Amino acid sequence: MVYVKWFFILAVWGLVAAVLHYTLPQHDVVRITDTYETRVDYGENALFWASESPGMATDLQGRDVFFIQSRLTDGRPMIYRNEDTGWGWPPYFKFDSANLQADAADLKSTQEAPRWVVVRHYGWRNELLSIYPNAVHLRLAEGPEERIVPWLNIVILVLLAALVWGVWVRWRRFRRRRLDPVLEEMGDSVADVSDGVAERLARLRRWWKNEPG
Repeated sequence: MVYVKWFFILAVWGLVAAVLHYTLPQHDVVRITDTYETRVDYGENALFWASESPGMATDLQGRDVFFIQSRLTDGRPMIYRNEDTGWGWPPYFKFDSANLQADAADLKSTQEAPRWVVVRHYGWRNELLSIYPNAVHLRLAEGPEERIVPWLNIVILVLLAALVWGVWVRWRRFRRRRLDPVLEEMGDSVADVSDGVAERLARLRRWWKNEPG
């Protein structure tokens, strides 16, 4: 039972960490090489695509999606999707994917004359499942070595840790004051019942064998 308990706890916190890592904003310094729009038909990765843009007709099979091609500072390729999140999850309230696509096209550059851009995004890149992070903001970088301190992530994680700590402390107090006495009383009652049942069985056994007592 101890192993099952710890497996459950680790699974829950692993899921929480995965959701936070996917949802919280991340930053990349890249060189944009191309922008395009293509039809995407959903498959097993449908969960990792945003909902329809506000005001657009719903198509359960797929739709046209903006993409931004880029190169990271170490030369590796990175492709972003550019979709509105609308009022859905994650709560970025992004409605300007067309404007962002125009800005990305204007920031394209070559290897010989690079223009480095900071891309704020959320999500993961997975080639096997064709999952792309969603770009939510672009700006010119100070250079390829620029480092971004994720202040928003730090604040959110600190507040979340404080909330979890507060709930845990209050739960401990509630359990100690209200639940533990009730459970102890129930345990004593069960023990009394068990003792009574055992005594009755012993008397029945003695009667059956005609033993004294």
